[in-house]
Amino acid sequence: MTTSVREDLERDMECIDLLGCIHGLNRRDQKVFQVLQQAEGQLTVDDVADRLDCDRTTAHRSVSRLLEASVIAQEQVNYDQGGYYYVYRPRTPEEVAHEMQRLLNDWYATIGQLIQDFEDQYHRNSDDRENDPIQCCS
Repeated sequence: MTTSVREDLERDMECIDLLGCIHGLNRRDQKVFQVLQQAEGQLTVDDVADRLDCDRTTAHRSVSRLLEASVIAQEQVNYDQGGYYYVYRPRTPEEVAHEMQRLLNDWYATIGQLIQDFEDQYHRNSDDRENDPIQCCS
């Protein structure tokens, strides 16, 4: 279900809701972020799945979305005998907040331009109707 900006502004939001709102993350993604945030170190996807009691695939999808949103970081750990695995940690609050602010500023500029385009287009259409003698007289 799509909500309007007005509805979003009127509802009570928490800090974690910002991740969902700005990055389009679902509740599971937000829970994965919280698990990583509360961990005392870096976690593997298996660790995340165990802590949330979900499938590894489900945890991996959320980790991938969090990586794409740049709210967590990935590090490769190499085995001595060859091979590797990945561990994940949240980015610093400052890094995440800075990125959210950048995205919000970009969105604000885009919406501002669209509002100006809306005003320009419909103001022209309004002027055209006022100057159209057929529409004025009918």
